[in-house]
Amino acid sequence: MKFEIATDKTPAGDQPQAIAALMKGVRAGQSHQTLLGVTGSGKTFTAANVIQQLQKPTLVIAHNKTLAAQLAQEYRDFFPNNAVHYFVSYYDYYQPEAYMPTSDTYIEKEAQINDEIDRLRHASTQALLTRKDVIIVASVSCIYGLGSPAEYMRVLKKIEKGFKTNRTEMLRTLVSMYFERTNADLTPGCFRAVGNTVEIMPTNERVIYRLGFAGDEVSSITKIDGITREIISEPETFYLFPAKHFVTPEDERKVAIENIGLELKEQLKKFKKEGKILEAERLRRRTEHDLALMREVGYCNGIENYSRHFDRRKAGEAPYTLLSYFPTKADGSPDFLTVIDESHVTVPQLNGMFAGDQSRKNTLVEHGFRLPSAIDNRPLKFAEFEERVGQQIYTTATPGKFELAKLAEDKLKPIEQIIRPTGLVDPEIDIRGVTEKGNYKGQIKDFIAEAERVIKRDARVLVTTLTKKMAEDLADFLTEKGVKTKYIHSDVVTMERIEILTDFRKGEFDCLVGVNLLREGLDLPEVELVAILDADKEGFLRSETALIQTMGRAARNVNGRVVLYADEITKSLKYAIGETDRRREKQIAYNKKHGITPKTIKKEIKSIADQMKTDHDETVDTLLKVDLELFKKNPKKVMKEKRRQMEEAVGILDFETAAILRDEIKYLEGELDGSNKKKKRRNESR
Repeated sequence: MKFEIATDKTPAGDQPQAIAALMKGVRAGQSHQTLLGVTGSGKTFTAANVIQQLQKPTLVIAHNKTLAAQLAQEYRDFFPNNAVHYFVSYYDYYQPEAYMPTSDTYIEKEAQINDEIDRLRHASTQALLTRKDVIIVASVSCIYGLGSPAEYMRVLKKIEKGFKTNRTEMLRTLVSMYFERTNADLTPGCFRAVGNTVEIMPTNERVIYRLGFAGDEVSSITKIDGITREIISEPETFYLFPAKHFVTPEDERKVAIENIGLELKEQLKKFKKEGKILEAERLRRRTEHDLALMREVGYCNGIENYSRHFDRRKAGEAPYTLLSYFPTKADGSPDFLTVIDESHVTVPQLNGMFAGDQSRKNTLVEHGFRLPSAIDNRPLKFAEFEERVGQQIYTTATPGKFELAKLAEDKLKPIEQIIRPTGLVDPEIDIRGVTEKGNYKGQIKDFIAEAERVIKRDARVLVTTLTKKMAEDLADFLTEKGVKTKYIHSDVVTMERIEILTDFRKGEFDCLVGVNLLREGLDLPEVELVAILDADKEGFLRSETALIQTMGRAARNVNGRVVLYADEITKSLKYAIGETDRRREKQIAYNKKHGITPKTIKKEIKSIADQMKTDHDETVDTLLKVDLELFKKNPKKVMKEKRRQMEEAVGILDFETAAILRDEIKYLEGELDGSNKKKKRRNESR
């Protein structure tokens, strides 16, 4: 299929000239272009039009998971008939392995994987390998190691009616493809055998493929809804990808294990020569333990540290990453478009990943916790990243040093997109002192008065602090004062951040407190007031770029304004206020010339979190809407009936239905003992 924008919306304001200029640059072969677009000018829509005209797979990189989720939703709205996927780190919690020599402290790797995000990662790579109309919205995790796409494709199985295999052989095949056998609920990457059938749930979608066998062939294929158990179709064929990205054939695994053993001998010899007896013994015990597990079960904790051997890479050679799954031209050069969103933040992140990783790994190797090859389990260097991406478009309201240097190198200027299609102008800025006559005036007291006026109009308020602790304390204080408030910062897990922002837009609460996650790219048109506390404290969070970006959160609302709490006008404040005034003057002149009356952006409230909610959860919610009314009238009767239904489902091996009923019963029990209300109060207070 071709990329096709499905919306009645047409380019307006500065968008038409920006789209034309970007396409001219792409066709001329320019590798780096910068779209300088103010907040609310529709940079994503401009990029979408470029994608539609270019008709190439596209990688969009954002600097955090929350922004990536929002962008994924926007691109899905523009391209509902094309493949738009979300690829971010699947860790809800991640503590990397590390060693601190000064205190002789070893920290073991600890991680909590989000299975739903893992499913979305598989959906991303499988889409890239099977179709051309693909947009992947990713965080910087796209430059971290991923299995070889060639090996991933090599294990791919085409299963069709009449396929020559029996039930036993199919079970062995699934195990060799890293699928796990289960007798309970099917989850992505699992299978189960029931009678003369095998049921498989692939890693990329929430459906079940049921294979029927007659003798030594597949006699039937049925595609079933994973929750309702309704038959979707009876396809003649389907493709089954491996359940893991890291795939190594048996013969190559044996060679890799041998090479790891040889590397161990060399490193032990080196340590003994240097008199590092403790380090040598530590390394020997650990590596031999890992090798024993690899021989017996094909896996060990921290196996990614041996990835160079399994991938057959040379020392220092770059790992496979998500970029390896994108198409290339006949000469091996990239054949896709790369859009780097909020590039002034994202580019430095991409540039800094390698150095931090190497410092930690070198210490582990030096002290005998890992073999030297562990160093090659790493993110891409920035130069390697540049080699592997296609033509790049940087989108930002505040170009950084890198983008400006690339423009100067190519003797180009940024493509400006200052006029908004809505006619909205940059917000008015109000500067207020923090102290008066040497006494603390009370910026919080003043802010509360301003916030209450805005909230009365059913609008929202953003306020930024300098630290996470300040954000949490301020949120608690405002709540005590009667202002419905929540906080958000980097310690809040990905899915919860997305849900908080969605609830904020819906009006579930009125004031959102943050540190720096409230800056780049967050689309919150309901926000009428942005307050920046301690605006004159020079530093990263109060730099020229940070101030312009934060103030831009008020630019999507016709009544948007900014209050800066500052006793002095710093260099950063002077520049940010001057640049905002320049843009505002240009925007007002354009509106006057064209007779435009500014209007607040109206945007449907959607959340990628809703799409990431499992069918299981949605089914439980649907049942509860019906059963809660009956439950209120006769709790005991409803509970008894639900338990009977659950036992009946188990009796006929219908585990999906049993699991739905189990979770519904659990919720109803919470209604009886009051634990649901307690949980709700805890969430609201937080």
